[in-house]
Amino acid sequence: MTSMAPEQEFETQDLMINMGPQHPATHGVFRMVLQVDGEVVRDVVSHIGYMHRGGEKLSETMDFRQGIGFMDRTEYLAQFNAELSYVMAVEKLMDIEVPERSQWIRMILCELNRLSSHFMFTGAFGTDVGVFGTGFTYAFRERENILDLFEEITGDRLMYAYFRPGGLAWEVTDNFVARVREVLNVSKQGIKDMDGLLTENEIFKARTQGIGVISAADAIDWGSTGPVLRASGVPLDLRRTEPYLKYAEVDFDVPVGKVGDVYDRWLVRIEEMRQSVRIIEQCLTKLQPGPILPERMPRMLRTPPGEVYLRTEAPRGEYGIYMVSKGGNRPHRLKIRSACFANLQALRDMTIGSYVADAVVILGSLDIVLCEVDR
Repeated sequence: MTSMAPEQEFETQDLMINMGPQHPATHGVFRMVLQVDGEVVRDVVSHIGYMHRGGEKLSETMDFRQGIGFMDRTEYLAQFNAELSYVMAVEKLMDIEVPERSQWIRMILCELNRLSSHFMFTGAFGTDVGVFGTGFTYAFRERENILDLFEEITGDRLMYAYFRPGGLAWEVTDNFVARVREVLNVSKQGIKDMDGLLTENEIFKARTQGIGVISAADAIDWGSTGPVLRASGVPLDLRRTEPYLKYAEVDFDVPVGKVGDVYDRWLVRIEEMRQSVRIIEQCLTKLQPGPILPERMPRMLRTPPGEVYLRTEAPRGEYGIYMVSKGGNRPHRLKIRSACFANLQALRDMTIGSYVADAVVILGSLDIVLCEVDR
């Protein structure tokens, strides 16, 4: 008869894994330190600041027109939306009334920018999930069509600096309406392609459903906004709750999720793209000839003393500008409210208890822009 060997207890130790700061799945220069027990994530520590360039402080040294360029470089996937918050803050300080034509054009360009930003997300996210590289090709094909239009209007593919306090830098091209309709028709098919490629794909659903769940209450506590918040079931959209420009005059739906997982964040963005197309089509029917700037706009803007906080609904959530003026031609203080920074705060709660491979998918579902996080 053989005797049984006594059970031995082995000491185990969690492993620390560095993801980033140079890593293709971090969507920029971002570092996560994962504490893992086997394949299970036990803790997450985020490290930011690698992209800090002092954009807020630099804006305080520039006049109100020069500062617009820093907004482009902060939110480099939704430049028009970033410009809009900045120029509207100046307009509020100066009590400037923007001509109707400029407001409709701003809305069209911001919604097109939302489309191009979400196309970037859908393409990159398919790669994060590991389903298809095809999605990246599809998404960039559609994004290029939109960027071509932006280049025709502004002369630049990425850093536009086209909005101005009071309106626009110059008039849009003569074929603007026809070109926008052309781009919309192509984008509709692009949305259909991305939706058909991934939404009902079994592997995609297995990798995203029930992953990275955050409740509505927790999303609110973390200050989440945009698709991340709406995917958790909170129907907060500043275009609807605090209408600016001409959003009160158009019809659109605010898509929300039910579970608050990665899959819901995908679904919300896909539906938001359809709603952007819907908004733009209404804007085109309402766009009329007219001035793009108020009469007698000074060449050098000087605001009275005061302070203002102005927020808009950018593709990633609330993009806000807190501006303090002591009078003169530049801000005394400028602070940018970053949607990505607030959304990123919830990353730890979303990731703990998931697998290491899921950490990449969860981070990708936040759709962060690191230049906006770090500023």
